[in-house]
Amino acid sequence: MGGTDTALTGPDLAAGVAAADLKPGDRLLGHAHGEAVLLARLGDDFVAIGATCSHYGGPLAEGAIEGDTVRCPWHHACFNLRTGEALRAPALSSVPSWRVERRGDRVVVMEKVERDPLAPTYPMEHRADHTRDGADTVRAVVIVGAGAAGAAAAEMLRRCGYAGRVTVVDEEKDSPYDRPNLSKDYLAGNAPEEWIPLRPANFYADHQIDIVRARVARLDVQGNRLELESREPLSYGALLLATGAEQVKLGLPGEEGPHVHYLRSLGDSRSIIAAAGSAKRAVVIGGSFIGLETAASLRTRGLEVHVVAPEAVPLERVMGRALGDFIKALHEEKGVTFHLGRKPARIEANAVVLDDGTTLGADLVVIGVGVRPRLALAEQAGLAMDRGVVVDELLRTSAPNVFAAGDIARWPDPHTGERIRVEHWVVAQRMGQVAARNILGAEERFDYVPFFWSAHYDVSINYVGHAERWDDVRVDGDAATRDVAVLFGRAGKPLALATIFRDGESLAFEIELERAAERRGPTERIPMTE
Repeated sequence: MGGTDTALTGPDLAAGVAAADLKPGDRLLGHAHGEAVLLARLGDDFVAIGATCSHYGGPLAEGAIEGDTVRCPWHHACFNLRTGEALRAPALSSVPSWRVERRGDRVVVMEKVERDPLAPTYPMEHRADHTRDGADTVRAVVIVGAGAAGAAAAEMLRRCGYAGRVTVVDEEKDSPYDRPNLSKDYLAGNAPEEWIPLRPANFYADHQIDIVRARVARLDVQGNRLELESREPLSYGALLLATGAEQVKLGLPGEEGPHVHYLRSLGDSRSIIAAAGSAKRAVVIGGSFIGLETAASLRTRGLEVHVVAPEAVPLERVMGRALGDFIKALHEEKGVTFHLGRKPARIEANAVVLDDGTTLGADLVVIGVGVRPRLALAEQAGLAMDRGVVVDELLRTSAPNVFAAGDIARWPDPHTGERIRVEHWVVAQRMGQVAARNILGAEERFDYVPFFWSAHYDVSINYVGHAERWDDVRVDGDAATRDVAVLFGRAGKPLALATIFRDGESLAFEIELERAAERRGPTERIPMTE
């Protein structure tokens, strides 16, 4: 994964620093043996790990320390300060740790400790309800889908010491890869191709994770069997459904033209990049996150860009009016022209005609009007459904030994007290990791606070929590100055916080939501069917 290297600043920790300089809970950014190192004091213990997040290279020294963990300020990955273990996605790999010695009144960072990314070291005992009993009892695990949830689950099985058969079924040849980048830096030309795969070539084979490129024909929950097209069936001891989502198709006249693209897969992004090389005028249909990120990327490539969307303010339904207005103004500042309150009527060879008769010249058209969960397999198998696959707090479906995670799963959220379904990359990864641990007997409730980020040019918006509706919005700061926090609440309860360049507040809000849920204790169980 690509990222930004942390510069070698601060003291040479290999030469040592005074122990008295760090109080319990303090951290110090320095370097040792040519690498950036984060030194922290946990009680009377001094620990040292790599200072750069293994996801996108975020500066861990600017993150939040909570207990014996540190959270990345950029995308909220979490690491164990004692071992460097990656505890929460989006980071999948640990960061290195260093041995630390106390020499009199000084603390000295010694040699680096590294290990294989999937070494069986995940500390399942870090929560009281974790056990390892399941690691030896599940004879085979099959995962449908190699997206965020599926790939993270497969890796977590190995990190937890599971030595049985792991098979991931996905018909897309390029998966797993970094899907969020497809509309952001990769599409804009700022991220090289080598950043896109989640892991190097042969990584999964080297760790005995078998990726089968096939379409699933049927799920037989009574026979614990997955039927594939043109291949032998797969039997499972436990199954994880992580089928993800697919783009919504408009079915417009002219939509099948060679200059018209949807953006969901790596192949889609590559096709748009190729088309952008000779295009001059682009029309983006849809004011979704994908649509607007695509508009920003195409502007970065120098194309004239028009955005067509039915709403009056882009992203207002998710981000509120203040941030919606800012995002619109930001894109207009960069040269994007909006056609809001309008819908496309048809697509012609070199134009998009709107419902009011306006004709927009276009030699490239990208449609980004949202996605829908892939539910056909779960519906065919007779699983409990409610605008998604219904799962309990352990991510179990209504069928024995069948779990679901990611975009398809609707789970009981302890923070809102409602059953919710979201389509966020980080949430899907974390669900996959929890599902994997529960397959192995952990009995871990999925209680993570939802998180996502959206990038537009040089502005990244972080969003923590979940607010489908709200009756109170509080704006602190000014989005126009790239310094704002927008709090969404309902019935006096804070639900979500969106921030621009206020990473500390974003992390603090996440931690406070977690603590609030802990103070409330276990919530009344939300039934599988309502």
